[in-house]
Amino acid sequence: MTILQIVCLVAFLLVNGLIIKNISFEQFRADSRRQHIVFGAAASVFALWLFRAGIYPGLDVHFLWLPALALILGFRFAILAGTLALVGTTIIGHDDWSMLGVNGLLGIVAPIALTYVIFMISFHRIPRNLFVYIFVCAFFPGAAMIALKMGLLGGYYFIDSIYAWDVIKDNYLILIPLLLFPEGMLNGMTITLLTIYKPEWVYTFHDKFYLDNK
Repeated sequence: MTILQIVCLVAFLLVNGLIIKNISFEQFRADSRRQHIVFGAAASVFALWLFRAGIYPGLDVHFLWLPALALILGFRFAILAGTLALVGTTIIGHDDWSMLGVNGLLGIVAPIALTYVIFMISFHRIPRNLFVYIFVCAFFPGAAMIALKMGLLGGYYFIDSIYAWDVIKDNYLILIPLLLFPEGMLNGMTITLLTIYKPEWVYTFHDKFYLDNK
């Protein structure tokens, strides 16, 4: 492992440790519906991340679904569910163990954290209604976060001298425009369907804020 990989791994483990420390697992164990949603979401992300394409190892692309995960589970459980999915893909060989910290920090923590920042800003600064919730909190972050994740990982591969910049640009970053709309649509449609049919599953959605008296 390189020094940068070790630093990212320590930071990723520290984030998860702080999250675990601040979660009430007694309440979680007592709430079976919450358990099913969290573990079901983790399994869904794991399955989604199995389908990927790429020419060079590490420079592969797949849908993230992280903004929807953050809105459904909340910040802390979204990080944990994403971590479970990442550990699963690493165990079966889809990701390298040496990249666990990099993939976790740049591919899970950063997108989920910025998604939650966008959600909080929109909640406090923009008039609340269902369309704002779907488009500003789910569709837009979906497109933005896949660009962010690919940009950060591309930068890492260049800084750590794993690939030349031309290889990264021509085989990885060039695909970003092709993924923006599909990723945004995936997250937007997920949140649209859940807020209509299963709003109680979405941790950040409440009828009194987005539907009542609108």
